[in-house]
Amino acid sequence: MPSSPDPTTSSEPLDSLILHTTDNALSWITLNRPEAMNAVTWDQRERIIALLDAASGDPGVRAVVITATGRGFCAGADLRGAPTTGERVPGDVARTVRRGAQRLISAVLDCEKPVIAAVNGTAAGIGAHLAFACDLVIAAEPATFIEVFVRRGLVPDGGGAYLLPRLIGPHRAKELMFFGDAVSAADAERLGLVNRVVPADVLEKTAREWARRLAAGPTRALALTKQLVNASLEADRATAFAAEAAAQEINMTTADANEGVAAFVERRAPSYRGR
Repeated sequence: MPSSPDPTTSSEPLDSLILHTTDNALSWITLNRPEAMNAVTWDQRERIIALLDAASGDPGVRAVVITATGRGFCAGADLRGAPTTGERVPGDVARTVRRGAQRLISAVLDCEKPVIAAVNGTAAGIGAHLAFACDLVIAAEPATFIEVFVRRGLVPDGGGAYLLPRLIGPHRAKELMFFGDAVSAADAERLGLVNRVVPADVLEKTAREWARRLAAGPTRALALTKQLVNASLEADRATAFAAEAAAQEINMTTADANEGVAAFVERRAPSYRGR
């Protein structure tokens, strides 16, 4: 007898649950499952990963924005839609984490274009980590961030124990992870978890303005800068300096680097093309 469909899995088309538009060199990814506070299922996560990967390889995309509809940015992972293979065996959980939440966070960190999180509401668990992995974070005033794992008796996953100490130091990170208290947007800005807090009605406008500024910049230089900053957190000085020199060597072969130098010499504003 065939199994009945999972009632918790949405029958809506995937491209209506993860909206995507590209205009003016901006890739705009919107989580659109407001009734579930934008908790992401397995297939939705795969679409986000694919869109970030596509942005890296598309010269027409020069900045990415991740945002959401409704009251929540992302309430975490909804594993109810994940494919199952029957009885769980040792190693299944670790494999699920590696292939799931960790791949999502890695996709943001590894994206070759700058990624902005426009956090409209609650960001919990992997949803908070999705925001923290972005290069810049703009939060609406009603937004909150919750390390919800301890409330469920779980260990933080999706890169939480990697990201938070690097953003706010180990003591603050442990405080958030040990207690699982909700952090307001204002407190998140004070701690250094977000770059800017804005009224909810100007969140999209602010994110678009920032993204357009990034899209008008030297795209390859920004990508190399992102890689240098991310790698520097685990590198000694000699390694970091060597990477910096190599990145500058690579960057000086780009048209944008030549344009930037020429614009400086000619005392005019540069016109970057992302190449």
